[in-house]
Amino acid sequence: MAHFCVNCGTELVPRMVDGREVEGCPRDSFILWHDPKVATAVVVESGDGVVLGRRAIEPGYGLWCLPGGFVNADEDPAAAAVRECLEEIRAEVELTALLGVFHIAKTEASSMVGIAYRGRLVAGSSPQAGDEMLEVGVFRVDGLPALAFPSHRAVLDEYVRFLAQLAAGAPRRGAVMAPRGTPPSRPQGKPRSRRTR
Repeated sequence: MAHFCVNCGTELVPRMVDGREVEGCPRDSFILWHDPKVATAVVVESGDGVVLGRRAIEPGYGLWCLPGGFVNADEDPAAAAVRECLEEIRAEVELTALLGVFHIAKTEASSMVGIAYRGRLVAGSSPQAGDEMLEVGVFRVDGLPALAFPSHRAVLDEYVRFLAQLAAGAPRRGAVMAPRGTPPSRPQGKPRSRRTR
């Protein structure tokens, strides 16, 4: 599929940038970067289990998944995770921990960066199937149904490790939540050339 420069409309051609082949404009400095999409997933605790939804859409129709989805361009990832829970399992959720950040490799599309959280239902909130789910259920982590995405299995495996570390009183390494609504960081030092899309 051909791609075109957003500045002048010229068809992009292969170009080497920092040892990587990318598509660039032969007339100006525009480079088409194939950046990963950012998605969230939430392990929502309920009783002795976690809330999963059975998908009503592809990919993975009929299989189970964690609530979550893509982060909008103007959205804080934690806010996106809470919003996705409202949309998919129609429940208000409070995020309690960052479980991890995962690379989700794709062959037919841009890869993804998955941000996984631990959460709990807000008092009085009861999960129900949203528009993208056939049903919701609560499952023990040792009795999960077939999952739609391998990345969700990785998140749940990390959740089990997280709980084991908590039970052992071991300090949690590498997962610290930034305050919600943290402003973007300011550039430091010499400004770099602007990355265009």
